[in-house]
Amino acid sequence: MPMFQPSKRDGVVGFDGGGDGHVIDLDTAVKDGVLGGVGGGVVTTGVGEKLDLRKMIEELDLSEVPSVFICPISLEPMQDPVTLCTGQTYESSNILKWFNLGHLTCPTTMQELWDDSITPNRTLYHLIYTWFSQKYLLMKKRSEDVQGRASELVETLKKVKGQARVQALKELHQVVAAHATARKTLIDKGGATVVSSLLGPFTSHVVGSEVIAILVNLTLDSESRTSLMQPAKISLMVDILNEGSIETKINCTRLIKMLMEEKDFRSEIISSHSLLVGLMRLVKDKRHKAGILPGLGLLRTICLHKEVRGFMVSIGAVPQLVDCLPSLDHECLELALFILDALSSLPEGISALKDCSNTIPNMVRLLMRISESCTQYALSILWSVCKHAPEECSSIALDAGLAAKLLLVIQSGCGPVLKQQSAELLKLCSLNYTDTIFISKCKLTRTIQ
Repeated sequence: MPMFQPSKRDGVVGFDGGGDGHVIDLDTAVKDGVLGGVGGGVVTTGVGEKLDLRKMIEELDLSEVPSVFICPISLEPMQDPVTLCTGQTYESSNILKWFNLGHLTCPTTMQELWDDSITPNRTLYHLIYTWFSQKYLLMKKRSEDVQGRASELVETLKKVKGQARVQALKELHQVVAAHATARKTLIDKGGATVVSSLLGPFTSHVVGSEVIAILVNLTLDSESRTSLMQPAKISLMVDILNEGSIETKINCTRLIKMLMEEKDFRSEIISSHSLLVGLMRLVKDKRHKAGILPGLGLLRTICLHKEVRGFMVSIGAVPQLVDCLPSLDHECLELALFILDALSSLPEGISALKDCSNTIPNMVRLLMRISESCTQYALSILWSVCKHAPEECSSIALDAGLAAKLLLVIQSGCGPVLKQQSAELLKLCSLNYTDTIFISKCKLTRTIQ
C-alpha cells in the first residue's frame, strides 16, 4: 500500500476533501475556482490587526461554504485542518477525538491507518482564512455603509417634507428591516426620537404607515415608548389600523402591543371603540389570514386589563370570536379561548356567551381535542354558561355530547383541577334529571362510539 507523501514545498500539502491525494498550491486553488476568485494571503484590518478565524466563522454564519473547507466529521468549517496518511483532511480536534475513542481508521474511507501521525495542512488553512477574511471584510464594509446611510436618512428627515419625506422613510424602513447594525445606529444616534416625532394629529396615513413600520423594528427605550403613548399618536395608530394595508395593520398591532409592555401604560389608552372594532375586523378577515394571530395576540393583552373587557363585550366580540373558532389554527384557537374565558368573568360576557347558539357546541367539540390549555378554557366557559342558566344550557350541552367528553377528561391524564371541574360540571348538568332520564339524555353509548 503506497505511503502518503506530503509535498516538500513550503506550505503546500495534499487536500481535496475526496481522498485522491492530489497536491495543489494557493495559486492553483484560486485559478481553479476553489475560492471563487478570492485572492490569497494574510488579511488584516485597516490598522494591521490580524483577523481571528474562529470569530469570522461565528459572525458570518454562512450557509454555503466550499466543501473542501468542511470537516467530514463535524460538517463545520475547519479552523485547524490536518491531513492523515490517506490524504483525507479533518479538523484537528475532531480527528484527535476519533483517535481517543480507540479508532485506528480514517473516518471517511474507513481504511486502516498505517501511520497515525497528522500533518498540518497549511495551504488549506490559508485558503480557508483568506476566503473567510474576504467575506468578513466585505460584511464589515457593507455594515459601515448601512450605518452611514441610516444616519444620513435621519438627518434628511429633519429637513424635508412632502414626497421627499415619504421616500426617505421608505428607504429607512428597508434599511432597518434588513440590517441589525442600522437599527442599532438609529437608536444610538437618536433616530427613534426623530422618527416618532413625525407622528401627530396632522400626519398623513402614508407617512404614519412608514413611521410605524420603522418603529416596530426597533428596541425602543422607556422614554420613546412614553412619548408614543400621547393621545394624538395613539389616535393616529388606531386610524391607520382601521384603514391601512394588511402589513400596516399588523405593524400597528405590534407597536401598540409593544407600548402596552411599558410599566406606566394606562388602560384608558386602549379603551377605544375604534381600536377594538379594528382588531375584530383584522381577526375576522379571511382574505388576509396573516393578521389573525397578531390581532388575537393584542386582544389577549388588552383582556388582561379588566377595565376594557366591558368594551369588548359591548362591540359584539363574544359571538364574533365564537363563530371564528372552527376556522382557527391551534395557536390562534388558544388565544381566542383565553379571551372568551376572560370575558366570561363579566355578567354581560356570560349572557353574550349564552345567547350565542354556537357557544356550547363549539366548546364541547374542543374538549380533549387540541391541548390541555384549550380544554381548560373551554371547560371554564361551559361551567360559567351552565351555571348561569342550568336548565336551558345543561340540556343543550348534554345533547351536544358533553357527558362523554367530561368522562374522557376525568379518565385522562389531565391535571387534578381539570378532573375536579369536569366532575362538578357533570354533577351540575344532572341536577334537573332523574338518574334514568339523565343517562338517557347523555346517550353515552352512542357518543363514546
